[in-house]
Amino acid sequence: MDFVSGQVLLVDKPLHWTSFDVVKRIRGVLTRRHGCKRFKVGHAGTLDPLATGVMLICTGRATKQIDSLQAGEKEYVATVQLGATTPSFDLETEIDQTFPTDGLTAEAIESALEQFRGPIMQVPPVFSAVKVDGKRAYKMARRGEAPELAAKPIVISELELLDFDPATCRARLRVACSKGTYIRSLARDLGEALGCGGHLTALRRTRVGNASIFDCADVVSLIESLKTVEIEIPNDNQPSHNKAN
Repeated sequence: MDFVSGQVLLVDKPLHWTSFDVVKRIRGVLTRRHGCKRFKVGHAGTLDPLATGVMLICTGRATKQIDSLQAGEKEYVATVQLGATTPSFDLETEIDQTFPTDGLTAEAIESALEQFRGPIMQVPPVFSAVKVDGKRAYKMARRGEAPELAAKPIVISELELLDFDPATCRARLRVACSKGTYIRSLARDLGEALGCGGHLTALRRTRVGNASIFDCADVVSLIESLKTVEIEIPNDNQPSHNKAN
């Protein structure tokens, strides 16, 4: 395989790994295999540590495709806990408020979802990498500050209630959406629309553009295969990859 000219590797990011963890591990193997100081590797679309699923890893010249790849529509399966909120809108922080959920039904959820389909304005979570006055919002939030984030235009092309358990008040959703959509914010907004609060408890990205979760390799298995796979090192490209990028 020619990793210098470029490859797009499809991986299934494990729970608790950061997106940088995946890139770092793959870059480390390719750097050693090519005998250089640092090998160019990047990813198209960040996933939070508490999320799993499709990540596109680009190597060499394929890193030039990152912007176009991450602009593709994304699909997720999300689990939303209704009746409780957290400051981060997910499990990164503890529950701060609980609300009654008496009478909550799948029909009520279906009705509430209608307002989130199509082009909408969405306010990102304060625990996000969005910048406010040049500072990352999540850093400000962790210091106890309350940054005000502006709503941004997004598109949710498909939004489906897969199932709802009245006993636990957990709903599973399938979401197909544009770049820049925060599923944590959707969980918050759905809870607000239902009047009972909500937060994200699980998230799996199942598609990025045409790349499906069924096409993805296990990260650990992929890394092991990269240690032995036959690689091509074009002579005219060796000098540029012997320098740190």
